[in-house]
Order: sequence, then C-alpha cells, then structure tokens
Amino acid sequence: MYKFTGRASEAIKISNEIAKELGHSYVGTEHLLYGLCLEGMGVASKVLENQNVSAQNVLEKIEELIGIGTSKETFGFTPRVKRVLEISFRESKKIGLDYI
Repeated sequence: MYKFTGRASEAIKISNEIAKELGHSYVGTEHLLYGLCLEGMGVASKVLENQNVSAQNVLEKIEELIGIGTSKETFGFTPRVKRVLEISFRESKKIGLDYI
C-alpha cells in the first residue's frame, strides 16, 4: 500500500466521489484527473491549471465520452490508475520520498 500526502489523499477521495456520482462502477484515470484538478492546492493541480485544464472541462469530457452510468457503488481502481500510482511511487522514491 502506498502512503499519500494529504492533498493526494484528497484528490483520490474526490476521484471516488465523482465516479460514484456519475454512476460509474470503477475509478479510472479520468476520475483521478478530475480529482487532481478539483483538489486545487497541490503541485499537480497547479500544473493542470497552468495548462488551462479545469475540473469543469474534465467533467464535461467525462460525461461526453463515457456518459452517466447506473452503478450505485464503485469497485476500485482500474489497472491504469494502479499503474499511475505505481509509477508515481517509483518517481517519489527516486527523489528520496516514501510517499506520493
């Protein structure tokens, strides 16, 4: 299991919430991107903001490309999200950190 900063934990929490709100049975990278945007204070959020990527834009694209589902609960991360977290952890280790 990975250790997360408070901001990373908040982004993951938001990711879970939006997936559930949209009726999706999984948390995908699109939900994680939304969570990173909406979290608002972390480095990732600032980088996305500087690239004109907003939570609203991401949400609109999710709804356009995937749509609204009917699931009442999410069943975890997709393999791609797991891979993103794994890569993030490896990159953190490279700079001497033991958290994402």
